[in-house]
Amino acid sequence: MIFAVWLFCLPEKLFEDPTSTVLFDRDGNLLGATIADDGQWRFPPNDSVPYKFKTALLQFEDRNFESHWGVSIRGMGRAFWQNISGGKKISGGSTITMQLMRMARKGKSRNIWQKCVEIFWATRAEWRYDKNEILAMYASHAPMGGNVVGLDAASWRYFGQPAYELTWAESATLAVLPNAPSLMHPGKNRDELLAKRNRLLNRLFEIGEIDSMTWELSLIEPLPDKPHPMPMLAPQLMNRIIDDGLKGQIIHSSLDQGIQMRVNEIVQLHHEKLKTNEIFNAAVLVMEVSTGEVLAYTGNVPDVDAEHGKDIDIISAPRSTGSILKPFLYAGMLAGGEITPQMLIQDIPTVMSGYSPKNYNLKYDGVIPADEALAKSLNVPLVRMLTKFGVAKFQFILQKLKFTTINKSPDHYGLSLILGGAEANLWDLVSAYGMMARALKNYPDYGDGVNRKAHFELKDTTYNSEKPILDPAASWFTIDAMKELARPEEDINWESYSTSQQIAWKTGTSFGFRDAWAVGVTPKYVVGVWVGNADGEGRPGLIGREVAAPILFDVFSALPKSEWFSKPYDLMAEVDICSKSGYRAGENCIQTKKSFIPKLCLNTPVCPYHELVYLDETETYAVNANCYDMSLAHKKSWFTLPAEAAYYYKNHDPNYLEKPPLMEGCFVEEIQKDLVILYPKPFSEIYLPMNFNEEREKVIFEATHKNTNTKLYWHLDEKYLGVTEKIHQFETTPSIGKHLLTVIDENGLTVAVEFVVKSKN
Repeated sequence: MIFAVWLFCLPEKLFEDPTSTVLFDRDGNLLGATIADDGQWRFPPNDSVPYKFKTALLQFEDRNFESHWGVSIRGMGRAFWQNISGGKKISGGSTITMQLMRMARKGKSRNIWQKCVEIFWATRAEWRYDKNEILAMYASHAPMGGNVVGLDAASWRYFGQPAYELTWAESATLAVLPNAPSLMHPGKNRDELLAKRNRLLNRLFEIGEIDSMTWELSLIEPLPDKPHPMPMLAPQLMNRIIDDGLKGQIIHSSLDQGIQMRVNEIVQLHHEKLKTNEIFNAAVLVMEVSTGEVLAYTGNVPDVDAEHGKDIDIISAPRSTGSILKPFLYAGMLAGGEITPQMLIQDIPTVMSGYSPKNYNLKYDGVIPADEALAKSLNVPLVRMLTKFGVAKFQFILQKLKFTTINKSPDHYGLSLILGGAEANLWDLVSAYGMMARALKNYPDYGDGVNRKAHFELKDTTYNSEKPILDPAASWFTIDAMKELARPEEDINWESYSTSQQIAWKTGTSFGFRDAWAVGVTPKYVVGVWVGNADGEGRPGLIGREVAAPILFDVFSALPKSEWFSKPYDLMAEVDICSKSGYRAGENCIQTKKSFIPKLCLNTPVCPYHELVYLDETETYAVNANCYDMSLAHKKSWFTLPAEAAYYYKNHDPNYLEKPPLMEGCFVEEIQKDLVILYPKPFSEIYLPMNFNEEREKVIFEATHKNTNTKLYWHLDEKYLGVTEKIHQFETTPSIGKHLLTVIDENGLTVAVEFVVKSKN
């Protein structure tokens, strides 16, 4: 019967106490810890005990620990004699195993009966656990004064370092604390604590465990003054860990403590300036390209107050994307063989299905190379590119890149998908840019697995030997275009710095100045930055280039430099490119250059802008067989843009020459393209507000003609308005309702658009 009771006396788990959630960086440095649910600093149990603490503990508490079976008859006899001789309780005679049983039984009174129960349990524990397990449990659950429990929590609270780095004096201090933690709190009874520690150091010296120099230095080592505050370098990541169901566990993350601290400092420094404009929040994520591991996770400004969303993790919060997704469209179109890197894209006033995008500067270039449109982040060319590529195809690419929040139908987003019509979080954004960089950096070896999660020890091997999501050649041209973006003014002379490095980067600003983004890429790192207000309040000047980019470059300045990406030549082809249009050169292109393009782009069209024209002998007029002896005509290749594109383009290129007008008597069917109404667009809606005199504002109609000397005659509905020369603009006040604007040139060429006028008081 007694044997049966002894056999089953121990509970299945000795301890059920709640524990702190503890976060370490990749090198074992403490990044943060939360207090346990019962208000104690109690780290999760450790299965090993540092040598110095083990040696000091056994010499102080239980010198026969390795040989007894849970109870030391000699120790109990010695304690009994000391207590009788001293007339009071001096020693309890408990072994470490017995003390462990007392801790497990919690709050039991200290009397002979309870001592007998502890002995009973201790002998059973010696059969269930080996000596190392008993020591580890003791070190993890021993009271260390105040609300500190266990060796690991005590070493950080009292000495600010891990237990395995403690000195002999520090180990001895913690070894004597569990003996009487209520009396031995380092904040009081310091003389008694010092005396006990030094007696233990003397013992260690006597048995030859420490040499004389170590002994002397240890004796003069001071006691800790007061508990150290636990570091909290990544509080938003800590909250994310807890939300992911890892509360009360030890997490070994991929973060780098040095980089994390520097990023926190940079964010805090910029916060001091930004808050003067009532911009209170910012977030930064730093990822290593080759592994996909997160090195810094600053989910919010470290010292922002609770009123401004201190606990909100911006890194995982969906925010409007602004222009930050544009590089993925450019890369997708290159990979799809739909553009060449420098192919001209029209940049003109555009209305598509009622959607009318505007460039940030409200200006137009007429036409612009695709890579330059990306570098300048022009809205109109990118919307026209998306129209050609297709919203559904673009969204499919974004979903393959793991943008978890872009999950509605393509019709829901429409063309606004490229200009902030969707939401993304910084985590997904940096991961996607990381995939782009990794596709290029790891080419042609795709075999390395990556860890996209900062707080899990397991690798995410979704990036394996299969073909990468983004084509390496397309990624190279995309990153190359992003590299050409001019840096903010304070970093404009970066190339002259000895510490300078190339960075491919992109910014974004959401509608209403609510979100400012910046993402930068090098072969080693991807850095993502978000700046704004957690509550979504917009602020003037909250622009990616102005507030997020400076943080981005400060973070990169704190990171090691790297060599630039290698060009994946075997995925490229060297072809003749038209110097003017960026298309593959056609037979009419005069100026060409040898350029590399992705092999996937070999089927793109040849240049459509160069055409053969026949001129009269004076080269003043264009002619054809209808009006001229073609044996006398001069044949020339001419760079010709559509009329509307030419209207804006010639303001940027003074060398652009319009094709000469047709000689009188000539006729071509293509002449219809010579006259274009620039404003209003077909079926557009025009709002005319009232001015201070309660009169409706006027609207300015605008048209363009290839022959700038041609007169244009204007009609609104059936009413003649007037004539214009050279500058074809006409100002009037149409009535509310539907209208038809008709413009006729001297030769009878006619164009017309329908539009609607609405009132807006």
